[in-house]
Amino acid sequence: MKAEEFRRHGHDLIDWIADYLENAEVYPVLSRSQPGEIRDQLPQHPPEDGESMDLILQDFREKILPGITHWNHPRFFAYFPANNSGPSILGELLSAGLGVNAMLWQTSPAATELEETVMQWLGELIDLPPGFHGVIQDTASTATLCALICARERVTSHSINKWGADGLAGTGSLRIYTSSEAHSSVLKGAKIAGFGSENVVMVETDKNLAMDPECLDRRIEMDLAGGLVPCCISATVGTTSSTAVDPLVPIGEIAKRHGLWLHVDAALAGSAAIVPEHRWIFDGIEAADSLVFNPHKWLLTNFDCSAYFVRDPEHLQQTMAINPEYLKTKQDNRVNNFRDWGIPLGRRFRALKLWFVLRNYGAARLREMITEHIGLARDFGRWVDESQSWELLAPVPLNTVCFRWNPGGLDEDELESNNKVLLDRVNADGTTYLTHTKLRETYAVRVAIGQTNTREKHVVQAWEKLNEVAAIING
Repeated sequence: MKAEEFRRHGHDLIDWIADYLENAEVYPVLSRSQPGEIRDQLPQHPPEDGESMDLILQDFREKILPGITHWNHPRFFAYFPANNSGPSILGELLSAGLGVNAMLWQTSPAATELEETVMQWLGELIDLPPGFHGVIQDTASTATLCALICARERVTSHSINKWGADGLAGTGSLRIYTSSEAHSSVLKGAKIAGFGSENVVMVETDKNLAMDPECLDRRIEMDLAGGLVPCCISATVGTTSSTAVDPLVPIGEIAKRHGLWLHVDAALAGSAAIVPEHRWIFDGIEAADSLVFNPHKWLLTNFDCSAYFVRDPEHLQQTMAINPEYLKTKQDNRVNNFRDWGIPLGRRFRALKLWFVLRNYGAARLREMITEHIGLARDFGRWVDESQSWELLAPVPLNTVCFRWNPGGLDEDELESNNKVLLDRVNADGTTYLTHTKLRETYAVRVAIGQTNTREKHVVQAWEKLNEVAAIING
């Protein structure tokens, strides 16, 4: 592609993206495509000869766009926020244009040193205590896997990395402790890292759906008595279902007493700590060995960009590093080579888009956004709580509301069935997209507030749509 052609199509695409971001709410939030419908419109075989960009972009608009669920929509309240922004998109574009592989300091010194800088900035913004060192991972799932492997190698003195399963010879199974409300990445990471799913201990929760420290301590003592080897606690600050916050102070004391690695998964909620009145979510974080939160969820930085902090970077590197001759450089003893701080060798230049966001918005505007989102969630929770026909199913500490329609006179099976119908009809309308969860086996509808352009009117519209559909179902 010649420079002039690239320039022309690039301008067209930027114009399209700018229009899209400004008018995303004209689209149905949830794609109405049926399984196989997009694929059936595409050729079965690759083209032998190249096709024009004009034709490709036309096919994008006509065949691909209808199959997009619009995470940028201001009434996208499903799952979790995955917000972005103009500065982030421009940073991503620039990174793609440069084509940097940030695996070593030498492969682009600016990529490494900018990453060091923005991670230092993030640590300062969330008031992280001294002693933590940061690196950007792709997702929190990857960061949690890194933490579990580090915990495994610390408790076995690196013998599993060296000998595999034989490194556990003569000892009991290694155990991981996490809340029954923890993210599925803990279980998945335990399977990948060789712990085995049966060695993930799901600790009971309290009335707020947060991990119960007394139950945690009791579970550890039972395992010790049974000849098992406690290895790691994965605490959650902002559970996926309800944003419950595990109490880090007593959990940290238990981890220290038993010599366990403490990982803190704050994938969504961690961004809230940039607001001083919400820094309580990290009370006790000084006891943690590792922490992760995702700027790509709630800090206007498009996917993927996950901030992973560790207390002991030397242990992380000893666990992860492979040092073939062809990767050695004369600067190795003076710099960070971030390929040794995680699982992949190749690394994208993610720090650039995060740098664009932090500089263009500034801490004050980011705090304003998060404060507004939390305020809207609390408003929504109050509307539910004050209604005679709706029931709040969990506290609302941050930006997620869990509730159900409960007009009275229905048993649990009927309530679940009616709320499923309600959710399906709301989503089919196209104006709002919500998802569900289960809290202690109770079916709950969720509203997760955090998209870039979500304002009060959009939250009001979602509440009105819920009540409208409930009235129709109720006859």
